[in-house]
Amino acid sequence: MDQPDPPDTHDPDDDVLVARTQNGDPSAYDELIRRYQKRVYSVIYNMTHNHADTNDLLMETFAKAYKGIHGFKRGARFYTWVYRIAVNQTINFLKRNKNRSNVSLDNEDNDLQNRKEMIDQSLAADAEKQNQMQELQKKLNQSLLRLSEEHRAVVTLADVQGLSHEEISKILGISKGTVKSRLFYAHKQLQKYLRDYRES
Repeated sequence: MDQPDPPDTHDPDDDVLVARTQNGDPSAYDELIRRYQKRVYSVIYNMTHNHADTNDLLMETFAKAYKGIHGFKRGARFYTWVYRIAVNQTINFLKRNKNRSNVSLDNEDNDLQNRKEMIDQSLAADAEKQNQMQELQKKLNQSLLRLSEEHRAVVTLADVQGLSHEEISKILGISKGTVKSRLFYAHKQLQKYLRDYRES
């Protein structure tokens, strides 16, 4: 799973880096970016499926986080806070661009392994050859794009990032019950979309 790794024992923890950033040390914020940019990129990309948009949103996310760093509450977790900014920025972007048709779908996603649990077991069993797996991946990407922005966010955080319901609840600002219900609905929809593609 793509959860944040614990910092090296010789590295300062996130709280120290946040405090240093708040005190005007830009190198501390550079370290926070280095520590989390790959994970934040993954969150955004799994919602947009477009590398150019993901790069833009990644820069916007860390720029917005830097501007708001003095409002960061001590005791909170930095990665939860920056994930929330990334998801909100991405949801807003997707809603503004609902009718855009130039979304790219990458058949050769590096995160294919992370998504296997989202593929219905019966479908995965049928995908014995590599080209079948790639076709299935394409259909899964297309199915994800048919979900609402909010449901796509929950699936990305839970199934791709491997975050707990409690962590997702904090990131999205919703109850754990809402996380569970959105995830249940999203999984049901994905299974239906995948069946539709298979029968078409």
